[in-house]
Amino acid sequence: MTDLGPVRAATGSATTEPAILARGLTKRFGDLVAVNAVDLEIHRGEVFGFLGPNGAGKSTTIRMLCGILDPTAGEAWVLGYDVRRDPEPLKARLGYMSQRSSLYADLTVTEQLDFYARIYGLDPTTRKAKVRDWIETAGLTGRESDLVSTLSGGWRQRLALGVAVMHHPDLLLLDEPTSGVDPLSRREFWELIYRFADAGTTIMVTTHYMDEAEHCDRLAFIYGGRIVASGAPAEIKRTHLKGELLQVRCDDWMRALDIVRASPLVRDAALYGTAIHVLVDDAARARGPLLAALETAGAGVLEITPIAPTLEDIFVAIVDRPAASGDRGGRTPHG
Repeated sequence: MTDLGPVRAATGSATTEPAILARGLTKRFGDLVAVNAVDLEIHRGEVFGFLGPNGAGKSTTIRMLCGILDPTAGEAWVLGYDVRRDPEPLKARLGYMSQRSSLYADLTVTEQLDFYARIYGLDPTTRKAKVRDWIETAGLTGRESDLVSTLSGGWRQRLALGVAVMHHPDLLLLDEPTSGVDPLSRREFWELIYRFADAGTTIMVTTHYMDEAEHCDRLAFIYGGRIVASGAPAEIKRTHLKGELLQVRCDDWMRALDIVRASPLVRDAALYGTAIHVLVDDAARARGPLLAALETAGAGVLEITPIAPTLEDIFVAIVDRPAASGDRGGRTPHG
């Protein structure tokens, strides 16, 4: 798992009004249900993770909350605004960054930031100070005159975040902001996110990286357009896994996987690199028979040990439940 640094303590909020409140939020594209009766409540000043695989409905939900897409059904209030009735005043208080940010390739770093600061209506003095401050904060010093087209993915990511926060928004919506960048750039980007959260900005971030979710105050899993779990990371790990986990390492890990899956004691098994995470009802009871079966098959057992579940383990277990009944909700390529 990629280390993204220490987990931030939740800051809480002085107001009881949520930053985001959605009830039954639904979006259909013809016969496809992209988002299916989603309920969300995101507190002021928290970092909220919105997780799910590609096509689960994350981006569609974000676009509705931004007032970009009109919901088919349901309601949502963001910063006190009804997203159906008051999308324009809401947009002035939002910062939005997508994985395909609208950066102009033929502008320099400074020109890009200044251009968006003008769009936000900042006066010349404030605009100049904001641009200078972001260049320093994001470590872009020395790259002020570089064209966007020459920047690596990590540098573009920092610049795109700067574009989204030039006007110091109350709510920052980040849609797959770390997609396609290296682990170091991801870590540095999250350090920037924490700065805004610590200053009181509410942040909602969508991602399919489960390790990033560990660093959110609370999170929700979406799958097939539906919320399948929500809560603090520790709470979800404590309450949503029905069973115990063993980690199995063998020299012949592909053969070991077949043997483990064939055992009647095993509810599920999946590869994590060259290790196998094995879900069983009772780890102490299952360990001996699994060890004997693997040794008999000559799989070269290196380790069979109980482990605490990761959020990825939880998510895999959760999405397997509707799969077993054939109910996965509406799938769509819209994200």
